[in-house]
Amino acid sequence: MAELPPTEPLPDRDPAIRVTAMPSDANVYGDIFGGWLMGQMDLAAGSVASRQAHGRAVTVAMDGMQFHAPVHVGDEVSVYAGLERIGRTSMVIAVEAWARDRHAEDGRRVTQARFTFVAVDESGKPRSVEQN
Repeated sequence: MAELPPTEPLPDRDPAIRVTAMPSDANVYGDIFGGWLMGQMDLAAGSVASRQAHGRAVTVAMDGMQFHAPVHVGDEVSVYAGLERIGRTSMVIAVEAWARDRHAEDGRRVTQARFTFVAVDESGKPRSVEQN
């Protein structure tokens, strides 16, 4: 089994999402599926985007995803998301996920990515994003 990176204190801000990785989210080796983790990150980014847009926002791109370390069954996963840039109709959200052994205080950054969202109206057409 590959050696895990050293642990460090979790970021000093509230996560957008915190969840425990369960056996149904893992492969036969006990590592969490990358797609499950990506879904959690998309949910976190979507929360930030919809608050900024004051309404519906949809994912249009995800880039720069890097997996640094595996997530195991039982790990507590904290997903941090923050607004990086606002365009006329779009927003870029920087997201990183951290895993923490459920009996430890420190964790390890396991992945990061940037998600692009577009604010849409009731008919699904792009609309302007308010610049707070």
